[in-house]
Amino acid sequence: MAYDFDKIARDYDRMNHLMTLGLDKCWRKRAVKELPAGGSRRSVLDVACGTGDMCLLLAKQGAAVTGVDLSEEMLAIARKKVASAKFQFSTFNFQISDAERLPFPDASFDAVTCAFGVRNFVHLERGLAEMIRVLKPGGTMAILEMATPDSRLLRPLYDLYAGKIIPWLGQHLAGSREAYTYLPASISRFPKGDAFLRILQNAGAQVRNCRQRKLTFGVCRLYLASR
Repeated sequence: MAYDFDKIARDYDRMNHLMTLGLDKCWRKRAVKELPAGGSRRSVLDVACGTGDMCLLLAKQGAAVTGVDLSEEMLAIARKKVASAKFQFSTFNFQISDAERLPFPDASFDAVTCAFGVRNFVHLERGLAEMIRVLKPGGTMAILEMATPDSRLLRPLYDLYAGKIIPWLGQHLAGSREAYTYLPASISRFPKGDAFLRILQNAGAQVRNCRQRKLTFGVCRLYLASR
């Protein structure tokens, strides 16, 4: 069962940047670059949008962005970011929605993204199937997710950082050791690489060209697919 992200919304951005040494910003930019250009004609759905960082990057490219999330506290922060960034609010549509029951017709969006959210789906294949369903034929899906590194040299360092240091930071900087114990644990048990690609391929008959990019020694994976 997924963690209640309302509880950590206030510290979410600060902790994300700290835990990833700021690399989460680079990873999001890389994902956005993989999407075909379309300017203001392009509509993009960002699933599990959280505090809206991916939505802002997409909007800077001229896309009309819809962001969905289960956390009202996260969405409230996203709306504040939009207001302070001086975008026209009509460019954005933020709403509460379960990723496994998206409230949109089939083939509604030119692209669908999800940054660090799919590992929190209760039923992974069902959520992926919904993302495929609302993607237009010819559209692109980009999914960012954390992963354990493949390297035997890096793995002990990663385990120390994820298992000890991140929970300590969560307790002392965000007041929640529980949340920042859950997050590394959810990464370690989540399918990565080819295992995730097989799940993605099985999620919908229309999905094609499934592939991955390993970022920063594989601690982040960018998964791409087309419909």
